[in-house]
Amino acid sequence: MYSLERYDFELPEELIAQEPVEPRDHARLMVLRESIEHRFFYNLPEYMEPGDVLILNDTRVIKARLHGRKETGGKVEILILEKLGENFYRCLVKGKKIREGSQLIFQNIRGKVVKKEEGVCDIEFTGDIMELARKIGEVPLPPYIKKKLDNEEKYQTVFAKKEGAVAAPTAGLHFTPELLERIRSKGVKIGYITLHVSYGTFKPVKTEDIREHKMEEEYYIVGEDVAEMINSRRGKLFAVGTTVMRALESSSQNGVVYPSQGFTNIYIYPGYRFQAGVDALITNFHVPRSSLILLVTAYGGYDRIMNAYRVAIEKRYRFYSFGDAMLIFKM
Repeated sequence: MYSLERYDFELPEELIAQEPVEPRDHARLMVLRESIEHRFFYNLPEYMEPGDVLILNDTRVIKARLHGRKETGGKVEILILEKLGENFYRCLVKGKKIREGSQLIFQNIRGKVVKKEEGVCDIEFTGDIMELARKIGEVPLPPYIKKKLDNEEKYQTVFAKKEGAVAAPTAGLHFTPELLERIRSKGVKIGYITLHVSYGTFKPVKTEDIREHKMEEEYYIVGEDVAEMINSRRGKLFAVGTTVMRALESSSQNGVVYPSQGFTNIYIYPGYRFQAGVDALITNFHVPRSSLILLVTAYGGYDRIMNAYRVAIEKRYRFYSFGDAMLIFKM
């Protein structure tokens, strides 16, 4: 169960979606109950009943990618990962011969590399780099998406509100305002948590024993209103995405969700005992050997999920951030 090789599979490159389906809710939806059903995302309300609760992540992806130059003239690109202090940020850096002490220039703001470790640099800036990023920065896309977006809003959910993520909570990308209204009209309550997705979501698990992997911390908020909505529900609890699942599990004990906020590095892999009482997980098709596939197999069962992935490849489902979705009912 704990061998990383068990979570590997061959994925044809052409199944990695390079752009989202239009309209958003016309992505395909694989439904896992006792058997597998092949539907579309706009069919989701058919699986819901009055009294159910749907929880979404309202984080918004920041324009964290900036292009600049080194003091010596070479090009450089940074992806702002997290704030360490006043005008002091941890960044992913692309450029030749970047070392500690290097001076980087972004318009009228200079940055000094204070520390470097495996392409990640701690940089002290002379001004508000985040304000500059909001003006001229780019929304970062995952490394496996090679095609440039004609509209960066396509990589934001329609309910994105609170800035702070460097990657979108991709299961939420399939929702449209019309679909959310159809869900509400069925008597389903909709609540929002916040979990600011970090760049660590793209990091593959490298330890052969999956138990030795370490998750990066991510900031989350589960409010009192959401906790009350979940705890007092009469029906099923639907979690949209692994980020919602991680936030709820970070706030729960023995089927009760408590209001909480802070940083979580919760790591969910097969053998984990779920606490929040989630009845169904909505999620995309994930990268092999990743913490995401480990979470999904922990929730849905190893044999059941790996079989579903085999079927997905056979049926030409689209994978990853802009790909199709799964609706996994707890068995």
